[in-house]
Amino acid sequence: MIDRRTLLGSGVAMTSLALLGSVAHAAETSSSGPLSTLFDTFVQESLDRSPDSATSLGLDVGARAGQRRLVSDNSAAGIAADKALTASQLSRLRAFPHASLTGLDRVNYDAVLYGLENADAANRAFRFGEAGASTPYVLSQIAGTYQSFPTFLDTQHPINNAADADAYLARLTGFSCLLDNDTARAQADAAAGVIPPDFILDKALAQLTTLRTAGPDSARLVTSLAERTKAKAIAGDWSARAAAIYTGQVQPALGRQIAAVRAMRARATSTAGITLLPGSQGYYAAALKNYTTSSLSPADVHRIGMEQVGQYQAEIDAILKTQGLTTGSVGARLTALGTDPKRLWPDTDEGKASAIASLNEQVKAITPRLTEIFRDPPAVPLEIRRVPKEIEAGAPLGYYNQATLDGSRPAIYYLNLQHSSDWPRWQLPSVTYHEGVPGHHLQGSVAFTIKGLPLLRRLSWYSGYGEGWALYAEQLADELGMYRNDPLGRVGYLKSELWRACRMVVDSGLHSRGWTRDQGVRYLVDNAGLSEGAATNEVDRYCVWPGQAPSYKIGHTVINQLRDRARARLGQRFDIKDFHAVVLNSGAVPLDVLDRMVTAYAASGRVA
Repeated sequence: MIDRRTLLGSGVAMTSLALLGSVAHAAETSSSGPLSTLFDTFVQESLDRSPDSATSLGLDVGARAGQRRLVSDNSAAGIAADKALTASQLSRLRAFPHASLTGLDRVNYDAVLYGLENADAANRAFRFGEAGASTPYVLSQIAGTYQSFPTFLDTQHPINNAADADAYLARLTGFSCLLDNDTARAQADAAAGVIPPDFILDKALAQLTTLRTAGPDSARLVTSLAERTKAKAIAGDWSARAAAIYTGQVQPALGRQIAAVRAMRARATSTAGITLLPGSQGYYAAALKNYTTSSLSPADVHRIGMEQVGQYQAEIDAILKTQGLTTGSVGARLTALGTDPKRLWPDTDEGKASAIASLNEQVKAITPRLTEIFRDPPAVPLEIRRVPKEIEAGAPLGYYNQATLDGSRPAIYYLNLQHSSDWPRWQLPSVTYHEGVPGHHLQGSVAFTIKGLPLLRRLSWYSGYGEGWALYAEQLADELGMYRNDPLGRVGYLKSELWRACRMVVDSGLHSRGWTRDQGVRYLVDNAGLSEGAATNEVDRYCVWPGQAPSYKIGHTVINQLRDRARARLGQRFDIKDFHAVVLNSGAVPLDVLDRMVTAYAASGRVA
């Protein structure tokens, strides 16, 4: 989901659902010096504009305690102010005397500069959608405060006392303003010709209607506060107060948004990509650069994707033949394997609970093996949950939220189990290694323990690096032998790689080659063996999030290229633990910056 809010108004998307625990702890572990001071100023400026990020980061305490009652300004004027802040921060960073910076300071400077430059360029070029070419649409099946804010209130806003409960009510009131601001911005974009595809608006309407029609006795916006105040024995009729705000303000705002989306739907077309949008190809190039942190063209992305699809299909074909699966294309055989009832979890709540339990066992199995390829991997708890039922229809198949450092809230990896057929038993291990360990969970946990890393950099997220690492982590599980006695599990891993290669083909096909939605769905079904439902969800995601899907495979490809280059240069001196330390121990970085870091390591054999 597009719910990683931007703490800075930049292309450096922040893992804002990660918490630090306290400002004091952050100060203890951050570096000092003029550059870090400047970065700390950037963080404080951005937190001033983002109260919900302050809460998500656990920083709405002390001088920021009042922010717990507030919501961010997502009005047109608020977005303009965010963009102005990005431009100001970029100007100040460029003016910083950086020529003599070395080591981690140079990495920090280059990483932040890259994100600010990309975001500012996109902000200047495009007047629609969200900032920094992150998504062209204010409202879709995966974008909009109607999607993100209820989950934020339920899982991020703390309820420890009556003041927190009052703050919840204040934010629930603010939710109606957020909805109206989104509605106004989406209407302004529509007037300029920026309207999501009709099938996207149909999904958004279905989700909005479900959210609006829930009565106060069942709406999570109400029951979350009632349950949590009861659990804490906080006196007061919180349920009634929340219900009054919900029925009197939130439901009417949702009704206004539904009416606006219906009006947009009447003007929408079935064109899946962004080719009808003003400056569409410039936007797609900017989106690709934002998410992949590379300069690859749409043609490059399409070509690389096609090449890798062929390579993975050949490897999968060889394994399937050893299992007696010889008839039909690779995609057809994967489809058959994925629909075999013997290889599916029961499509019941009990069956889905069993699937989650199996994932926890996989985490337990691989965790002791991590010391074979990492130096001192951090031990941070990981909790695996289902994606909430009310947003399953539009949510990705899996996503990850960072833990607190103090252990007060574990890391959470969410799995979308709307349809059990989307996750056959043989395919689940790879997604666990991607979202959990040694994927997002390990990478994010390392980033939060790096000595001398400024708070700004601890929070930085670059999709090419982060998603590339998570896909590389799936490969590491294979290299550790986790599929040694599980050939179909290895097929599941290779299918995951194949799926991400197919994403490059489909994303570039939709946004630069005029592909239809049906073409994209058919390509994923025929080549990656996805079910019709999963393929449709995926294609719909690419339609509204151009450039993001290729970041996985581009990042994975670059990390492997850098590893091969370092191994060739160092020969017997190459140590996989050293390579992983170089990749992980400076936090998330753009791929160009990572290239320079690994090149320096390969030349010296030393980990800085």
